[in-house]
Amino acid sequence: MIRIGILGDIGSGKSYVAKKFGYPVFNADYEVSKLYKNNKKIFHKLKKKLPKYITKFPVDKNEIIQAILAKKKNLKLIINIVHREIKVKLKLFFKKNKNKKAIILDIPLLLENKINTKNDFLVFVDAKKIDIKKRLKKRKSFNVKLLNKFKKIQLPLHYKKRKSNFIIKNNFTKRSVIKDIKNILNKIEK
Repeated sequence: MIRIGILGDIGSGKSYVAKKFGYPVFNADYEVSKLYKNNKKIFHKLKKKLPKYITKFPVDKNEIIQAILAKKKNLKLIINIVHREIKVKLKLFFKKNKNKKAIILDIPLLLENKINTKNDFLVFVDAKKIDIKKRLKKRKSFNVKLLNKFKKIQLPLHYKKRKSNFIIKNNFTKRSVIKDIKNILNKIEK
């Protein structure tokens, strides 16, 4: 099975690009939101560590945001609690898709958490900062302070770009993304 990891800046269009490959996608952000909505065990762990912020089930994203903004260490606490469960989900995803030709890993901290393997193909989604900013401002939960906290726990973009096997220039048009993906798949699948 070919493993393709998608890297890039927050708001660069990683999830959009991941879906366009046409293979099963493990979207860590989506899995985390499902945990907040459906997993009482996660709720109890978060409530125990952050009782001042996490008060009700399903976990309210705004409570998570407030906890992260309040103290630097809260983000690491949340990541540690959630990451364990995401690893379990990822193993199930691998098992379920073991006979597929390829899978796509849309995991924001792929390199940081050492989830990638040396045989993975890494694709960096490159987009103009001005376009990213426009897209982020449209998000309901956009918060500059929160964005900066997330960026601080990520490896530098130039490092991720250098580590990548391929770069997709995302100008947010479907045609250019599809063309780049086809070229990448032609090279990988040979």
